[in-house]
Amino acid sequence: MSWQTILHEIRPEILLRLAISMIVGLVLGIEREIHGRAAGLRTTLLVCLASAVAMIISEAFYTESFAQNPDPGWRPDPARLAAGVLAGMGFLGAGVIIHQRSHVIRGVTTAATLWLASILGLAVGAGAIGVGLVATVIAAIILNLIPRLEDHIPNDWYSDLTVEADSEISSVEEINALIRSFGVKIKGINWQEDIVNRRRTLTLHLKYKKGDHFELPAKMITSLSLLPGIKKAHWHV
Repeated sequence: MSWQTILHEIRPEILLRLAISMIVGLVLGIEREIHGRAAGLRTTLLVCLASAVAMIISEAFYTESFAQNPDPGWRPDPARLAAGVLAGMGFLGAGVIIHQRSHVIRGVTTAATLWLASILGLAVGAGAIGVGLVATVIAAIILNLIPRLEDHIPNDWYSDLTVEADSEISSVEEINALIRSFGVKIKGINWQEDIVNRRRTLTLHLKYKKGDHFELPAKMITSLSLLPGIKKAHWHV
């Protein structure tokens, strides 16, 4: 295949489709990144790009099959390729996602990268080298430059705060008010009451901004220690 053929394959319409897929992925990815989800900006961009490339290749197969088979009874399925890729990559993608701790998930971007790699292999194997090369360059930009953008997005982080206190002296309302005074939201609570020893244990599921990840625990635990009846405080991610 000559370079002229490759350049002819990269039509303005194809570039427009890839560009629009990136815009869609960017809009959705930033929204997910702000909320601190595991499938954030890079993952969503890769998924959108991979889907666009799959449909471009599938459409090319569909068009070429009609050109080579003029029989009016010929009814190829243009969605078969995309459906097969989606079904197969679901198992592989799930295998690389690791849930390490209560709020830490690793491997989502790796799963998306593997999915994209499989589709790029389909593109190159089908002869759509131009589309495969363009998508590869875009994917390289996503994986290398987008992390720098992610560092400047004030996304949400999640942690747990365990507080042990004397149930007769401590006030849950005061603890709640103190935590909220730091701009932290309480997303859930696990309340344990030791009636015999009169000891209360609260595990609070917190939501806050990434920039406060290192200073916030020290400030909050210091403030909690000043409340009456507080025996122990443990911040864990």
